[in-house]
Amino acid sequence: MSNEASKSSSPSPDATYRSLHGRRIFVTGGGSGIGAALVEAFARQGAAVAFIDIAEDDSAALVERLAMEGFARPWWRRCDVTDVVALQQTLIEAAAALGDFHVLVNNVGSDDRHALAAVTPEYWERCVAINQRAAFFAIQAVVPGMRKLGGGSIINLGSTGWQTKTAGYPVYATAKSSVDGLTRGLARELGADRIRINIVTPGWVMTERQIRLWLDEAGERELRRNQCLPDKVMPEDIARMVLFLASDDARACTAQEFVVDAGWS
Repeated sequence: MSNEASKSSSPSPDATYRSLHGRRIFVTGGGSGIGAALVEAFARQGAAVAFIDIAEDDSAALVERLAMEGFARPWWRRCDVTDVVALQQTLIEAAAALGDFHVLVNNVGSDDRHALAAVTPEYWERCVAINQRAAFFAIQAVVPGMRKLGGGSIINLGSTGWQTKTAGYPVYATAKSSVDGLTRGLARELGADRIRINIVTPGWVMTERQIRLWLDEAGERELRRNQCLPDKVMPEDIARMVLFLASDDARACTAQEFVVDAGWS
């Protein structure tokens, strides 16, 4: 991480949400980047966290570090979310190990760049499977347990990319724009059972991948030109918003989008 990016990094959240202590949380794509920040933030709240990822080394290292720091060891499995049967079976296994989940965070995503002319039907299907379909079928799998618990919170990760007309990933933009429809389309049905569903939409977040691939001098200029706030958005900033929405403090919030982008969009 660059010195400039690390200056913007902030310590662990000061806020403690008593309602999250002991709650059971499931995070997709929790092994690195924003997902790892989410797993750590929930663990620090005393929650029981489960997550899936395909990055085995990163995931195992995260689990070991949290355990070494004295937090409850997260439950995790390798799972490719493009395999719906495997995704839902893993959710069933996690619930069998920990109990039905109070919170689902649909974080998994892939913003690989691609050109319109290069997109094949196979690429389209895979991109949509990661960035759209996985969220729907994860929700389908957890909702029965949330109904038994008497409520829950589902947080879907959105994207400002399509909102700001960013070029270079039209299939990703299509898939992520549908998060709004998914969220609002389910809010009334789920709300009857006190299951809240919201979107957290990150701006340009300084994950290791983003810094490595795109934070060059031109990227720094783009940040200064577009953000209202001078500090870089860090994974922990996204986690803080997700913690709030997962907690009982957000009991009256559903069908909404919460943007964390330092004023870019």
